[in-house]
Amino acid sequence: MGDTVDDDSLYTIKEGDYVVLKRGDVFKAVQIQTKKKVVFEKQWFFLDNAVGQLYSTTFELASGGILQPRKPKDPECSTDTKGAGTDNRNIQDDGKSQKLTRDDIETLKEQGLKGQEIIQQLIDNSSTFKDKTEYAQDKYIKKKKKKYENIVTILKPSCRILAMMYHGREPGKICHLRYDTLAQMLTLANIHANSKVLVFETCAGLVLGSVMERMGGFGSVIQMYPGGGPVRAGVESFGFPAHFHDMLHEFPICHLNALIAGTLDTTAKDLSADLKESDMAAEVKTEAEVKTEAEVKTEAEQKGSPEEQSMETNSGAHESLVPKKEEEEEKRREAKAQEKKVKQEEKRKKLAAAASLLEGRDADGLVIASRFNPCPVLMALLKFLSPSRPFVVYSQYKECLIECYTKLKEQGGTVNLKLTDYWLRHYQVLPNRTHPVLLMSGGGGYLLSGTTVAAERSKPAASRRDEEPAAKRQKVTETEG
Repeated sequence: MGDTVDDDSLYTIKEGDYVVLKRGDVFKAVQIQTKKKVVFEKQWFFLDNAVGQLYSTTFELASGGILQPRKPKDPECSTDTKGAGTDNRNIQDDGKSQKLTRDDIETLKEQGLKGQEIIQQLIDNSSTFKDKTEYAQDKYIKKKKKKYENIVTILKPSCRILAMMYHGREPGKICHLRYDTLAQMLTLANIHANSKVLVFETCAGLVLGSVMERMGGFGSVIQMYPGGGPVRAGVESFGFPAHFHDMLHEFPICHLNALIAGTLDTTAKDLSADLKESDMAAEVKTEAEVKTEAEVKTEAEQKGSPEEQSMETNSGAHESLVPKKEEEEEKRREAKAQEKKVKQEEKRKKLAAAASLLEGRDADGLVIASRFNPCPVLMALLKFLSPSRPFVVYSQYKECLIECYTKLKEQGGTVNLKLTDYWLRHYQVLPNRTHPVLLMSGGGGYLLSGTTVAAERSKPAASRRDEEPAAKRQKVTETEG
């Protein structure tokens, strides 16, 4: 019974959960927070009533931005089409077929009519609707539903939904990575639980979150990141439990050469930060010295002129507040310096933990999806993979992957190299009108995949000559001429 309750709680919306709002083909990732206004598709509402409901529930927007669960459709209350015509040849789109004006529609909204009722009013007041064919009528109703039905569906985040969201709203942030290509990456890299995976990506954390979701919180993921820190905006949208983040490690790509050479010192502190702190302390000291000199001068001037002392008695109380402000500023600086030291110590510990995982050079998979040239990163990270382990590289352009393919062929140590591109097309499946959708994605990028093998160590030429058996002498038989 307890397991059943736990299973039900997984599919129930709770406060603080990350969810995805869906309306038509538009998605948006938000966090459930009570009394917080959410703007989605030019409409605002509150998500308070969504708490306690099941995922994939469709809500209707009521007045005041309140969400109400949508009731199941009654077939008797469906839109009345009143018959259909045979063709659309005699219909003229002159803008005069609709009797309702924009003001009339706004009045209907103010009266509290729902989307279905407004659509029925539009159908009744259209002079050409009954002459349209059945297909044209369905298209008209679908278009009006999209405009006047205020409904929102709340979904549980997944790698497919978030990939569709990013690709539809901001494809440049994920290097135009399409969800079918992302699925191929996870399959080719053989991502599974209890494995050690290296990830280098600049796709807002979408690829990293997809790898973590596939592993289910078991194993270890090492994120190789460029710049000052890792970007994980997409990982937060997944809403992983706390134990998922325990398996996540990070390592800066700029220290990779030092780790390969064995010169990386994870016990030393950041010297550049210490230098900055010393410079800041020197600046604070010089500012304090300047202030004390100015105070000494003012005191001397006040002692030399007793008349001015009597005139400035009122301003003395104001000047007495200056040392207190300086003390508060010093305390703030000390607190900031202490907080900075704590952060540096945490960063050093994370670096040491990631370096210890990498030093074994026994990773089970490698995934690269970056806007940078992947060739130098691939050649460096392949050294940390065990033999017979898969790797996959994504790029929006094939030229850089061709360079990687050529270098891997020359260097050796890999087999089953494949450079592929992916093509996806949606189909409309309806009675008597099944056909491909006219608008489709032009391309889903390119993937380079392969498997590592143990490279055979080449022996020197002299030792090979010693091991080779001596050539046998050919017997010569004398023949009588």
